[in-house]
Amino acid sequence: MKRLTALFVMTLAFLVISWCWNVKDTETINQVSLLQWLTLGDYYGSKSIKELKELWNIWLGTFDGLNGELIMLDWVVYRGNDKLEIEVPSDDELIPFANVTFFDNDLEYELSDIDSIEELKEELDDKVSELGENRFYFVALSWEFNSIHIRSERKQEEVYKPLAEVLRVDQTEKKLDSVEWTIVAFFTPAYMADLNAAWWHFHFVSKDRKTWGHVLDLSIKDASVILDWTDNFKLYLPDWEFFKGLDLTVDQSADIKEVEQGK
Repeated sequence: MKRLTALFVMTLAFLVISWCWNVKDTETINQVSLLQWLTLGDYYGSKSIKELKELWNIWLGTFDGLNGELIMLDWVVYRGNDKLEIEVPSDDELIPFANVTFFDNDLEYELSDIDSIEELKEELDDKVSELGENRFYFVALSWEFNSIHIRSERKQEEVYKPLAEVLRVDQTEKKLDSVEWTIVAFFTPAYMADLNAAWWHFHFVSKDRKTWGHVLDLSIKDASVILDWTDNFKLYLPDWEFFKGLDLTVDQSADIKEVEQGK
């Protein structure tokens, strides 16, 4: 009887541990490296797609060697290449920078008649002000858009140039009209400005999954907005000499603004 009781306890403990291991953490933003290091030219991937995909279902970021813009939706990772076309990379590709989380629906509402990305930011900022400016937010917008202006970059070869310099010479842009699509936006609180770009970052993927890029401007007819707020943050730092030797005391605010806004 004692042996059966011990076996039952061990089995129950194993099941509890297994259940806890598989529960998705929906309230943590996980960040691979720092945007500031990416801006300086650290395009060396440190985490594989497979590693990250096991835990989270929505991402924004880029690939090893700055090989296109990254978005993950519904457990599928997409690459927007330098032709602004979509590819599905293999799970062994490495990621030098990304923000990822398990997206859940904390708030849903509608938007209409937005004439620019700055106006969209103002609308989203109003919502963030209501809910708390010191939180992290992922936002998914989908439905019908009048126009959008997007970009992606060409894969880089060593020795790597700083990101702002890359985007001046190796950036592809495109403007599209009357497309149905999804935009994923990520909000970083102002106090995190030394680890990421404060405020909003937008990536786009068309409904037919054929076109994709970083959003520079847009015009929205109608949009459904799903917002997920998160209060926890976890940082994964790469472990190599290039990373350890970067000078992060340099003010990169102007370069980050150029990278985000394309100007």
